[in-house]
Amino acid sequence: MPKSKTSSSVAKRFKVTANGNLLRHQAGKSHLLQKKSSSHKKRLSQPALVKKQDSKGIKIKLLK
Repeated sequence: MPKSKTSSSVAKRFKVTANGNLLRHQAGKSHLLQKKSSSHKKRLSQPALVKKQDSKGIKIKLLK
């Protein structure tokens, strides 16, 4: 049986931390930035954790 491949789209979007949590980028930082405050844009630049409910399906695709 051949090896199953990691989903490359998932591998580009998520990163696994040392504790096994998943990091993701936050949405809303690509356009319409003039009306957002600098503190809001700075906060959107920080990575966020994926919720436990969502991370199970993502880890299956990542760790194949």
